[in-house]
Amino acid sequence: MKANISIAEFFIFFSFIILSYSGINFSQGAEPGSETDKLALLAFKSKVAYDPSGALSNWNDSIGFCQWYGVTCGLRHRRVTVLNLPGQNLTGTISPYIGNLTFLRIINLQNNHFHGNIPQEMGRLFRLREIVFNRNMFQGEIPVNLSRCSELSFLDLVMNKLEGKIPAELGTLSKLTGLGLAANNLTGSIPRSLSNLLFLKQFSLSENSLSGSIPVELGRLNRLKMFQISVNNFITGSIPSQLFNITSMEYFGVSSNQLVGEIPPYIGLTLPNIRVLGGK
Repeated sequence: MKANISIAEFFIFFSFIILSYSGINFSQGAEPGSETDKLALLAFKSKVAYDPSGALSNWNDSIGFCQWYGVTCGLRHRRVTVLNLPGQNLTGTISPYIGNLTFLRIINLQNNHFHGNIPQEMGRLFRLREIVFNRNMFQGEIPVNLSRCSELSFLDLVMNKLEGKIPAELGTLSKLTGLGLAANNLTGSIPRSLSNLLFLKQFSLSENSLSGSIPVELGRLNRLKMFQISVNNFITGSIPSQLFNITSMEYFGVSSNQLVGEIPPYIGLTLPNIRVLGGK
């Protein structure tokens, strides 16, 4: 079977090969790493099929790529550190060459129309701190390789069309403070390994099709401010009492499940900062 490839994609792929094997001397021009970043951005642009606001219209040789809309580079190495394109109504998929932006720290594509799979190559972005992909149409499973982004502190995949199980490997992201997986099509149980995320403050898994019980081990997350698992329908058992002792808790949402038991009457004493209890 022959793969369909556009002229733009072929040029970008060919350029990567040339850069790898030509032995070009960059001493009087851009560093080789920065040229790789430019090509990775062009690969990203080539996968955007619709750009109604012209957000990527200046992504060309008229100016340096560090001045392209939504792109921020570090001052020292001139490598891309931020890709920030929220709310541009962009339609397309994410190029696997995104994995070549190895200095990237923040990628924010929220409130667009990106679809297809989240590339496994994002697991190569070991400096990445924030992934903000909420309100898109991403499909497929959550890439297990995201667990390799050891600096990640914020993972927001809310309101997409992701499916499959929550990867247990996410429990190795020891610096994570926010985990947003709500409003997808996720199934299976809540991994016990998520109890290893001791810096977690926001935990949002609502509006999926998760099943099984709430792991008792989640009571270890004593920095939680938001615990949201409402509207999963298939979560059963009782609410672990350990969750009622997390004094930092402000939002505790567990409604529209098949949980049994009652919320203890002393909840106001053990959760002094609670604002929303039991709701969506």
